[in-house]
Amino acid sequence: MAVPHPQRNVPEIISDLFSQLATLVRKETLLARTEVSENVAGVGRSLGLIIGGAVLLIPSLVILLQAAVAGLTEGYGLKSYWSALIVGGIVLIIGLILLLAGTSRLKLENLMPNRTAYQLRRDASVAKQQVSREHDLDRAA
Repeated sequence: MAVPHPQRNVPEIISDLFSQLATLVRKETLLARTEVSENVAGVGRSLGLIIGGAVLLIPSLVILLQAAVAGLTEGYGLKSYWSALIVGGIVLIIGLILLLAGTSRLKLENLMPNRTAYQLRRDASVAKQQVSREHDLDRAA
């Protein structure tokens, strides 16, 4: 046997709707704040790692590049300026590739609260279904 749906009047339904909507907005705002702060913290940690790595890599890279220039000069008999040009050009290309890859990952879209936006869309869909269901029940009664 089906449980009968208790009849509620319109003011009760509207009051419940606003109460649930206020609770939903409060929770979704908290979720969005949390998600944005997590994203910003992740970007901060990433930048810290990038800076720390760069500070350590720059001196070692200079030494290795000097060794490569010396190796080309002595090993292949190239003049030192040609060796420096070859090594510098290769490193320039690699550096540009890394720079472009890094900047593409630091876009503003990565800071957006995507999970919260998805949840808000789902909540709106559920709310629409609830309102239409209540409306259909009121019509049937």
